[in-house]
Amino acid sequence: MIRFPLTRLRTLMLAGLTAAGLLLSPAAAMAQPGNVQDARPPYSLLQMNICDSGYAGCFARTQYPKVLDEVVERIQANNVNAVTLNEACSGDVAEIARRTGYHYRFATVVYNGGPLACKTPGGRGEFGNAVLTKEAIKASQDEPYSVFSGVEQRRWVCVTTARGVDVCTSHLSTDGEAPGTANSTQCAELGKVLASRGRPTIFAGDVNRRASCAPEGHWTLTDAAATQAPGIQHAYGTLSSPTLELEPATYTDHDALVIRAGLPK
Repeated sequence: MIRFPLTRLRTLMLAGLTAAGLLLSPAAAMAQPGNVQDARPPYSLLQMNICDSGYAGCFARTQYPKVLDEVVERIQANNVNAVTLNEACSGDVAEIARRTGYHYRFATVVYNGGPLACKTPGGRGEFGNAVLTKEAIKASQDEPYSVFSGVEQRRWVCVTTARGVDVCTSHLSTDGEAPGTANSTQCAELGKVLASRGRPTIFAGDVNRRASCAPEGHWTLTDAAATQAPGIQHAYGTLSSPTLELEPATYTDHDALVIRAGLPK
């Protein structure tokens, strides 16, 4: 019988496994599908219309403050870089930011000539839209569209993060997307805003239309497969290889969108 020292035997076994392709180097093991350290695309965003004013017909479903708990839970579960919120309240956005540690900017919507105070309960600030980001916000800008329908002025808001990414959101009018409507005019203006950013850009929001507002060179993703109000929440951007995940929402009348994409090198 031939006997090998233990160290010699281990060396022979490792050599045989490597030759058979059964033993991988640490780098190769890291690259295998399903490895817990597989890297997701480096930029992600959560979009939600949370129907939080206290006036809209969907408010009964928010079961305040459960709607805020749901937003916080989705931010933490998805570990996103950015969050865009429509139909939000400034005090509630501040609370979400406090609970998650995110930075934020809020754009107040003018309603019937002035800010609209959220109600049921009161004391939650003013109605509008928000962008929250994990990275620090270096600059922000928000402006009204040139036209709007009814008494609610519609706006867009964009922030520039310390990572050099612009994140934008908006909530367009609900008068239809036919040519000549306020919605179609706002859509065209939104496209110009996004085209002018000059940095890697990602937009998400409730645009109340099915046709895209994305300018040339931007991709479009929509919630057409959503279980609630499908097709009217959109995401546009210049980040690479975007993917979309839909998550049913319990305490609002729109599903949540999670967009993941790559950053330019």
